[in-house]
Amino acid sequence: MAETLQHVEDMVDNSPVIDVHDTFHQFQEILAELRAKIDARFELHRDPSTLELEAYGDYPDGAGGSLAAYSGPEVDWMVHSWIGNPNASFANLHLTVWLGPQIRVPHLGIALLVWPGGWFYVDGVPRTNMVVDGDYYDRYYAPLDADWLTLRNDPEFEYFVSRAGFIRASLSPTAYCYSFERSERNIGVVRQVLTDYVDRWLRWVDEAEQVPADEREAQAATDLAIRRNIADRDPANVMGVRLFGQETTDKLVRALWGGDRQSERPL
Repeated sequence: MAETLQHVEDMVDNSPVIDVHDTFHQFQEILAELRAKIDARFELHRDPSTLELEAYGDYPDGAGGSLAAYSGPEVDWMVHSWIGNPNASFANLHLTVWLGPQIRVPHLGIALLVWPGGWFYVDGVPRTNMVVDGDYYDRYYAPLDADWLTLRNDPEFEYFVSRAGFIRASLSPTAYCYSFERSERNIGVVRQVLTDYVDRWLRWVDEAEQVPADEREAQAATDLAIRRNIADRDPANVMGVRLFGQETTDKLVRALWGGDRQSERPL
């Protein structure tokens, strides 16, 4: 069971500069397929604060990106984004859905990277302390154990261990976080893992009990704190600074957690 323990910038710096558009486009297609499933389930509206981020940078002539955020009656904040320079080995793509406080289903986090090897992450971000709330663990994480262990034992995938302790603390016990060679077989495995995860997550949403009205404000505050801390403390933010400078990176990070949002939060 191999492990990867490197900073993102080190992975990029220590690799050859190559065109990775083939994998970049495959990752875009995967996220588009997953996004279609999510769009079919939820009512979502683009937050005006991210319209100016529809396209930024100099892509395709250089580094660039796109970030769109949405909210709706059941979704507090959804982000569909990419950042990087596929001409020069690096692209980072995200699809994250932070649910409203009316249910306590884990939030959905997905990321795909080329640097220039492959990397992927998917997790249900917990909304309670599972050591205290064992029933929450039993419902949403225990059933994933067998499949998680199967991929953990796949020699084609190296488990990625973040050098940032805070990021490690943000992961659930069944978070998928792996480096891999960009072979057709491995990308197919990633596609299937992500598809199965999103399908399961959507079933959780449909089957969830409602949170009592007098508990929703506290749940919303907890959700926002988790989202902001993960965005602010992500060590990969250094790549944004490299490509676009601190001011643009700060704007992008705020967009990830909704710091400039104009839409009302669901309660």
